[in-house]
Amino acid sequence: MKKLFLLSAAAVLISTGAIAQTTVTTTTGTGHAAVQIEPQYRTKIKSYITEHRVRPVVTKEKIIVGATVPSDVELEAVPSDWGPSLTQYRYVYSGERVMLVDPGTRTVVQEID
Repeated sequence: MKKLFLLSAAAVLISTGAIAQTTVTTTTGTGHAAVQIEPQYRTKIKSYITEHRVRPVVTKEKIIVGATVPSDVELEAVPSDWGPSLTQYRYVYSGERVMLVDPGTRTVVQEID
């Protein structure tokens, strides 16, 4: 009985992990809608940064989700091949991380890992 329970629990955990990897949804907690990025677009984003040799932005403060990007930092347009749900945002590459930014408020809405 104990083995059956453990096997059932393991199966649930494995199946939950597989579903979670299909689409990643992040809610920032700053009042913004959730940003959904499929795994294939995450790969394209990482490739774009590497292939185009995007230079990282250096700031005094670490740029994190929920923070406002300083006005002297230039926000870059999101290429259309990053996915249709992301073209409304801009991005900043800082500290080897790509940060999606709401251009209206300059608030970081998601870190793309």
